[in-house]
Amino acid sequence: MIDFEILIISITIFVLAIFIGYEVITKVPPTLHTPLMSGSNAISGIVIIGALLVAGSTDGLIPKIIGSIAVGLSVINVVGGFLVTDRMLSMFKKGNDKK
Repeated sequence: MIDFEILIISITIFVLAIFIGYEVITKVPPTLHTPLMSGSNAISGIVIIGALLVAGSTDGLIPKIIGSIAVGLSVINVVGGFLVTDRMLSMFKKGNDKK
């Protein structure tokens, strides 16, 4: 059975994390949004590791499917984060340094 006490605590932590995240992000100046988001997208590599562990450690079909979807979405997020970072850094190169 589901332990409702743990479920309520988990939902409470999730909701508090949403509010704290919103408050932190709204305090960031617009010029720092791109570096902040590209860095946080790169952190999705941790999600890739967790998704691989979930997908590989179970025998059920549903966890393997969910883990595989999480791996795919996290890889897209990490690649996008690095592309945004590369594009952002290319804006700071001088005219002669651009490819």
